[in-house]
Amino acid sequence: MYSPNTVYIIGDSKSQMNNPITQMYGQFMLGFVVDRDTDIIESCGSSVVMKSTYDFLDSLFRGRNMLTDGEAIRREIENRYFGSSQKAIIVAFKEAQRRYRLYKQGVRGEHLTRQEDLNRNC
Repeated sequence: MYSPNTVYIIGDSKSQMNNPITQMYGQFMLGFVVDRDTDIIESCGSSVVMKSTYDFLDSLFRGRNMLTDGEAIRREIENRYFGSSQKAIIVAFKEAQRRYRLYKQGVRGEHLTRQEDLNRNC
């Protein structure tokens, strides 16, 4: 389904305690399939409860540049997504961007996913 030139990057964050996502999954996660040459997001998956939310979030991210479109994506989320996990989506995306930047710098394996390494290197 995806070319060998893609990578999968996850960003996570906490959502409000009364949010169904938090009750079901414990945290909010966004997963991105990104073309490593162009930095274009080919697909976005999320730990949401409703399919319409899943599809809507995918439409907000798909086709955008993981590295350079962050501010435009944040504005789009703030102007179009009015669910209780709006801030969690923005935080999870920023987390995924940090991990992707580390990947582009050559970080691999568990150093790419351990939070303490992410905080120290970004």
